[in-house]
Amino acid sequence: MNLLMMSLFLLLVGIIAGVVSTVGGLASLVSYPALLVLGLPPVTANVTNTAGLIFTGVGSALASHRELKGHTRDLCMLLPLTIIGCIIGALLLFAIPEATFQKVVPFFILAAGILVLVPRHIQVNTTSKISKVTLKTVGAWIGVLLVGIYSGYFGAAGGVLMLSMLSVISNAPFAEYNAQKNLALGAANCVSTIVYLLQTKIHWVLILPLGVGFLIGGLIGPQIVRWIPDYLIKLVIGIAALGLALSLFIHAYF
Repeated sequence: MNLLMMSLFLLLVGIIAGVVSTVGGLASLVSYPALLVLGLPPVTANVTNTAGLIFTGVGSALASHRELKGHTRDLCMLLPLTIIGCIIGALLLFAIPEATFQKVVPFFILAAGILVLVPRHIQVNTTSKISKVTLKTVGAWIGVLLVGIYSGYFGAAGGVLMLSMLSVISNAPFAEYNAQKNLALGAANCVSTIVYLLQTKIHWVLILPLGVGFLIGGLIGPQIVRWIPDYLIKLVIGIAALGLALSLFIHAYF
């Protein structure tokens, strides 16, 4: 595949992935395997994908500025925890052998697919208002930090995990905490990329067309998904994630 064809391919992949990201936080389930198809090693594909995802964060944040208004206090807790976690995760990526990374990725994607298919809103049943607030606070600190670590290490379906956390700890409508998720993971991808720059070579010739696609998808995605039932999109994405997990499992173990 020549450079022009590869760039057009990555642009299209980025647009699709950017749109998918606005719905279920699963951009990497489109873009990561596309980079593997181009012949990139798993860790290199992951690094390239994360750097490109910065553009999705920019696009989706611009498209969701109305939903972010009035949530400064929430973001002051969400952003630092996510960023600290992603630094830890990004460093772990280079501390663990690539062969190990390739073998654990299918299980991450399997978990992501399952999370998409199960309801996101989890009720916390407690008899005391104080204990309920405490559980939510602890869940926010621990859960968001762990999602940050996961996002820095791999990232695929990190948006789903973050949405699952925010659905428990936030009283805001879905559109608003989804916008918070987009901003937090966009910041996480920026920080992770800086860590990656210090550890390995980044293929900017691949990132640029992919990133432009991510930006376009992140901008138009919120408009498109308003016309498509949320449950239908989640069903399609969840089934696709399970299929991808099976394919990568076979590739890694057989």
